Amino acid sequence: MKTRPVMILICLLAAPAAAAMPFPPQEVRYGTGSWDAETFGNHRAVLQVSEKAETVWAHIPWRRRDAEPERKNVIVVEGRSGGRVSNVLPLDLKQSEGDILFQAPEAGTYFVYYMPYTSKGRNYPVVTYQEPRDTADASWKRRSREWFLSSTVDRRIPRAVVTEIQSIDEFSSFHPMGVIATPEEIQQLVSAHADRKFLLFPEGRENPIRMTADLPQKWIQSGPLQELAGEARRGEYFAFQVGLYAGAADIRDVAVRFSDLRSPGGRSAIPASALRCINTGGINWDGAAFRKEVPVPQGRVQALWFGVQIPADAAPGLYRGSLLVEPRGLPPQSVSLAITVNPTPIPDSGDDEPWRHSRLRWLDSQLAADDGIVRPFTPVRVEQSRVLILGRRLTPGPSGLPAQMESFFSPEVTQIQKTPRPLLSAPIELVVEDAAGRRMLWVRRFPVFGKRNDGIAEWAAAGTSGPLRVDIRAAMEFDGFVQYKITVSAERALDVRDIRLEIPFLKDAVPYMMGLGSKGGFRPASLDWAWDVKKNQDGAWLGDANAGLQFSLRADNYSRPLNTNFYQSKPLNMPPSWFNDGKGGITIRESGGGTVMVRCMSGSRTVRPGRDLHFDFHLLLTPFKPLDTQFQWGGRFFHSFNPVDEVIRAGSNIINVHHANDANPYINYPFIHQAQMKAYIDEAHRKGLRVKIYNTIRELSNRAPEIFALRSLGTEIFSAGPGGGFSWLQEHLGSNYIAAWFVPEWKDAAIINSGMSRWHNYYIEGLDWLVRKMQIDGLYIDDVAFDRTTMKRVRKVLDRGRPAAVIDLHSANQYNPRDGFTNSANLYLEHFPYINRLWFGEYFDPDSPPEFWLVEMSGIPYGLMGEMLQAGGNRWRGMLYGMTSRMPYGGNDPSPVWKVWDAFGIQDSAMIGYWSPQCPVRTGNKDVLATAYVQSGKKTLVSVASWAESDAGVTLSFDWRTLGLDPATAVITAPEVRDFQPAARYRPGDPIPVPKGKGWLLIVGPLQNGIIV
Repeated sequence: MKTRPVMILICLLAAPAAAAMPFPPQEVRYGTGSWDAETFGNHRAVLQVSEKAETVWAHIPWRRRDAEPERKNVIVVEGRSGGRVSNVLPLDLKQSEGDILFQAPEAGTYFVYYMPYTSKGRNYPVVTYQEPRDTADASWKRRSREWFLSSTVDRRIPRAVVTEIQSIDEFSSFHPMGVIATPEEIQQLVSAHADRKFLLFPEGRENPIRMTADLPQKWIQSGPLQELAGEARRGEYFAFQVGLYAGAADIRDVAVRFSDLRSPGGRSAIPASALRCINTGGINWDGAAFRKEVPVPQGRVQALWFGVQIPADAAPGLYRGSLLVEPRGLPPQSVSLAITVNPTPIPDSGDDEPWRHSRLRWLDSQLAADDGIVRPFTPVRVEQSRVLILGRRLTPGPSGLPAQMESFFSPEVTQIQKTPRPLLSAPIELVVEDAAGRRMLWVRRFPVFGKRNDGIAEWAAAGTSGPLRVDIRAAMEFDGFVQYKITVSAERALDVRDIRLEIPFLKDAVPYMMGLGSKGGFRPASLDWAWDVKKNQDGAWLGDANAGLQFSLRADNYSRPLNTNFYQSKPLNMPPSWFNDGKGGITIRESGGGTVMVRCMSGSRTVRPGRDLHFDFHLLLTPFKPLDTQFQWGGRFFHSFNPVDEVIRAGSNIINVHHANDANPYINYPFIHQAQMKAYIDEAHRKGLRVKIYNTIRELSNRAPEIFALRSLGTEIFSAGPGGGFSWLQEHLGSNYIAAWFVPEWKDAAIINSGMSRWHNYYIEGLDWLVRKMQIDGLYIDDVAFDRTTMKRVRKVLDRGRPAAVIDLHSANQYNPRDGFTNSANLYLEHFPYINRLWFGEYFDPDSPPEFWLVEMSGIPYGLMGEMLQAGGNRWRGMLYGMTSRMPYGGNDPSPVWKVWDAFGIQDSAMIGYWSPQCPVRTGNKDVLATAYVQSGKKTLVSVASWAESDAGVTLSFDWRTLGLDPATAVITAPEVRDFQPAARYRPGDPIPVPKGKGWLLIVGPLQNGIIV
């Protein structure tokens, strides 16, 4: 990149003796160069020295935004040899300029690197800028300083001329919007416009405003402008910006008004309603409109981003109008708009070219925010005041709370049966104890149903008890999500010992549990839990493979915490009513009568008039859907951006294109290498494969063109934080962000999103664009930073655009201090209805007990199936749950097992897991388990896996009726499977050796002509 030269007027040196030696104006260009950034940093000044000299004076007008430049090292390199100059003496280093003396052993080009850094770590680098390093000879420093201070007009130190300010690449350049104005220039600007309390600087979209604490030099040169001129094409969403500088006083808030845009003579018009400002409000992720305050402290810059939708049939020509910026309490100022409409139409409002910033309108999208359902779910039905959804039923009691919840899923979780399995031993109750510990009795109004459609059923109820009133609003959705909003109010002050929610489970319905500090596995007989902000815990799941319930305690202050290494940066907001200043907590106790009682307590308090208490909670009824074993057996993933033919040779048919490759280089911004992505997907489609891409919300690449526009929204889109991370982030974003994933090969540096925000609307629109334009076949999601509302929209966009689309979810085990000791399956359970497969990988130890595999790794109790990752998993134990590893990860090639599946015909079998009472194969050893894949009347594939502490021998027992086989003619054959097992043959009743930590794949069937048919 070469830009026009900029004439720099150099200020006088602060040193008194230098006052007679002003540096003459220098013509400085901004450009790029090539060097080792890891050694020298990203920026340098290029100097020309006319002759060799003992000491040369360089005055560098670098105009840098980083604070305290005097605390950063300066490296001088001789251009011809590349050798470092050791005799270097920085004299006066400021943000606007720096003065350096150095020894020039010969005439020619010299480079001054003024922001060298040191980087440690790969994907989460710690980058620190080098402190000054004194490499100069002491006598040279003394002589040079004395010479400089004693110099006169007749006897001057030779001067180096700055010919160019360079960055390592164009993306790293500060020019023009990161090149700062000097304090003197800003003061002159403010003085020249003393009649204005604030100044406006219109800017095109091609120069996003970057700085808030500094003004760009560009604005000093142009001065405040009264007009924004630009060219838009028919159908384009034309984006532009106006910088507001609060030069005279703090600005508390800003409002904006627009006029119509009219062509000359008023023959055509674009209405004011087509213009908007993203900074002053919009439509949130949940569909709610909001107004956003825009404060601007004195001396700060606020970028205001605007957009206007040009009609597709707009008459070509010049359109004029205006926008009015109205800071609260200050006289407004206007900016004239002159937009020329080009007759050439543009598709999709310009969204195919991200630099246009047309996608900013996506922030307010409500695409797919409807009550429609998705496969395989069925419409919500209300029959006799009971709410029925796919495989589950909820019966509200007189209070409006659930009197019973039931599951119709078979124990194998593969079918929906007629006989339900109840979860509760008694209705759920909201219990209030008065100060003496007596239960207060509610006078109830029975629930009344309201909104009902295919996707949701809502009801409400109320009750009174003495001076207290409870209002309950509830809704159940088609996927099994139930939301309760409970408000407790008082007519007069009342002291209470406790307000709590009691959930009485049937003991035999909840053998397993995860959450509240318990790893997934068998439910403890008792548990005591208290709120702790360091822990991302607000509920638990209790259940069995075919029936279960998750409860989560919430409030109106709920904001989704950060996850995956960043929880402590934005932890859980304690729900005020449940938390009650630390008095709240949860207990779980087994009690008489076959009940497990869960008590969600809030503790003692005084309930006061006008101070309503909100005891909100969410429920999720599991499983969500029957296991899709056909997809599990037939959908074979290849998780790498490899040539399509190589994927086919590996036996896979679904490709996950991660980020950090030529088709999808930048994390969570898959819109830049469009041609490469489309070519790869088209080839895969021609050859019968599907392609999914990595794209999620948690962090966003610094390569997103909209990053500065999003930063103009404060912390709405990006989390506040300590800054740091890769050098580009520190140099161009400054501060107040959380550095996230970094890929050195692509210099792809991301920052963390804030949680729930309008960015989710953008994400949905971006997904729709990828479906329509790239024809992606789904998503690979690496942890989830959005809620189920967004996930529903994701599923709808995919299903409506690509009916065979697939979503798989990966997570590392988050049961650790960084992530707040949360269970990944519990954390993401609300998303499980909408995904097709789990890949719970790093730190999910394959040596964990089978109950952990079932509850936290397999996905089976929730209607999902998964794959293994950590250390390749355990191929024998994984097969109990229908799991293999994923190509080409973990050093555990699944293709030999896939070949067994195909030879056996596993897609024609019924999976009956060891967890089912109907499992037709038993080992007789509690530490050795078996799952059967039954082709009734033909043959059965038996997976055997051991958790025994040593080698074991087992004798399998069979339910021959279920298998549909005659034991007299049946044999047990172990096919040879590479890296899995040798060939073997057994008769029913024979002992079968099972090595420690391993197992078998055995085919049971009738023997004819020496083979199983």
